[in-house]
Amino acid sequence: MAGSKPARTWYVYLLRCADGTLYTGIALDPQRRLRQHNARRGARYTRTRLPVQLVGVLRVGGQRQALLLERRIKRFSPERKRALFVSEDPAIPPAYCLYTLQDEGSKTKKRAAR
Repeated sequence: MAGSKPARTWYVYLLRCADGTLYTGIALDPQRRLRQHNARRGARYTRTRLPVQLVGVLRVGGQRQALLLERRIKRFSPERKRALFVSEDPAIPPAYCLYTLQDEGSKTKKRAAR
């Protein structure tokens, strides 16, 4: 369509805080958002738990899908959150299965949508 905005890709990210807790959020640019968190310009939760490290990023698509997935992940246990970013989780529908993962060993993995 002429004059329409190009679709922007949203991401759901998982941070590990200095106290060991996990934080889930959404962003258009997860690396920039990580810098904001570490500069005390991120969420109130992370400001007192610095520095934070990026555990993983899920490429979701639209903002609505990112918000819905973020809300769903925030209800997960910490173990399940970690597992989601480390292995395939059947609770996440195939539309959410394209992501880049940065795990504890700083390895990068990619999985394509089915």
